[in-house]
Amino acid sequence: MRTIQVIGIGAGDPDQLTLQAVRAIGAADAFFLLDKGEEKDELVALRRQILAEHARQPHRVVTARDPERDRTAATPGYAPAVDDWRRRRANVFERLILDELGDGQCGAFLVWGDPALYDSTLGSLEEVHARGTAEFTWNVIPGVSSVSTLAARHRTGLNQVGRPVRITTGRRLAEEGLPPGADDVVVMLDARRAFAGLAGQGLHIYWGAYLGTPDEILLSGPLDAPLAEHIARVREEARARKGWIMDTYLLRRPATRD
Repeated sequence: MRTIQVIGIGAGDPDQLTLQAVRAIGAADAFFLLDKGEEKDELVALRRQILAEHARQPHRVVTARDPERDRTAATPGYAPAVDDWRRRRANVFERLILDELGDGQCGAFLVWGDPALYDSTLGSLEEVHARGTAEFTWNVIPGVSSVSTLAARHRTGLNQVGRPVRITTGRRLAEEGLPPGADDVVVMLDARRAFAGLAGQGLHIYWGAYLGTPDEILLSGPLDAPLAEHIARVREEARARKGWIMDTYLLRRPATRD
């Protein structure tokens, strides 16, 4: 029986690897890296650095092209576009498992942050397993998410006393606004810069990009128009400089006390 390890490797700092992740990396025969294009070569380089330090010898690194996803789909077509991308990704996973792993061998996917939070690896593996074409079992190793890293870097908690925290996407925030009754909202994948539309509503923002990496950027303060414009400008400059950006932020409505 083949075994797949889905290993959370943290938001970008190699020191965020857990001891469980280090052990899982050391037990794998092959590592599957998805190539997202030249703009994100440094993300592949970081994975290779992790393997150089923690993988056993000998091991194999197999690189496959990550299918492109339609990021222009309007709201009615968004879910079908993601489903189509996940199916094509599952095809890649299926080929890797069948062609690169023998019976009794272990393969591993190194996943940014935590595999359970806004990552498609588990969904694609579930689809491959359901097809029945490749026999394998899989384990999931949790990792330090960008959300946890964001809170730690800003030296704050994700929620206020006795209050819930919501996690949503920039797409939903732009279309629906703040979730009703939410005082603490974590926003991920916000290419639309939806925070700018919430300036002047008494919110505080804790924003971070490239969390855990040497290029980390942190900004925070009351979400007024000048700060919103500053974050948007810094974001665009960073994206132009590096060719890509991954950012996360927490919006907080300070609690009022009687």
